[in-house]
Amino acid sequence: MLNRTDLRGQVPSVAELRSTLPRAEYDVDAALHHVRPVVEAVRDRGVEAVLEYTEKFDKVRPGGVRVAASELTSALANLDPAVREALEESIVRARKVHGDQRRQDVTTEVVDGGTVTERWIPVERVGLYAPGGLAVYPSTVVMNVVPAQIAGVGTLVLCSPPQAAFGGLPHPTILAAAELLGVDEVWAVGGAQAVALLAYGGTDTDGATLEPVDIVTGPGNIYLTAAKRLLRGIIGIDSEAGPTEIAILADETADPVHVAADLISQAEHDPLAASVLVTTSEELADAVDKELTGRVAATKHSERVTEALGGK
Repeated sequence: MLNRTDLRGQVPSVAELRSTLPRAEYDVDAALHHVRPVVEAVRDRGVEAVLEYTEKFDKVRPGGVRVAASELTSALANLDPAVREALEESIVRARKVHGDQRRQDVTTEVVDGGTVTERWIPVERVGLYAPGGLAVYPSTVVMNVVPAQIAGVGTLVLCSPPQAAFGGLPHPTILAAAELLGVDEVWAVGGAQAVALLAYGGTDTDGATLEPVDIVTGPGNIYLTAAKRLLRGIIGIDSEAGPTEIAILADETADPVHVAADLISQAEHDPLAASVLVTTSEELADAVDKELTGRVAATKHSERVTEALGGK
């Protein structure tokens, strides 16, 4: 199932390695042409434009984009207990890690009586994006919200695409994760229009107001990334994230079950995802391939995973 490149016995240069390893085609500039009209429409017409593009891209037109607090409460109450337990454990672990990463103010004495102090001041308002197009990732809610809370951000607002299957609301697991983390401002909007709405703000159909944010964080497809590029300067952004990648370095002692699970977890994101195993053990590669054959067939997004894992 995995496409193999055998470099044993070779000492390739960095340039040769970069040309050998598969990388996804990634052209944000091309996507800008499609995204600019969306961003400009949301800037000029606010939620009205958002709803039009939501209907076009997400095939659903909700009555409004602000998610009621009761929907968050209901989503958490109806969440599978096993999923809730997993999310709660993820939150605990993320808080432990990011708590140790919090920056401290530093004062440097340059000369006698002359000092320079570096202060870390949290921004007031952050927009967080959780994808929901190809797959649903409550883990993204955890990974975006927890660092912002640890940093002391004043207000958090979460955007995630509306789902036709759930009456124009984001996926219930996304809503449940937001409720677990105490994020009560959630908007059912996805893609480039979400970034534009976070940047410019708007008024919902019921009069609820989304105030512009200072920074937008969170992953998405190439169109969301293009919107970030187009709007940086108006808002801060975390990064221009491309198709997801994972590289696992393992020897013969690795558990092929765990390796296969990690490869699949990234491959399901996108057909362009790069899931790479680097190993000196042909036996491990064979065992992982065997494990993948069974697991991929049972995976919800098996076609997408197969395409990503077999990428050239």
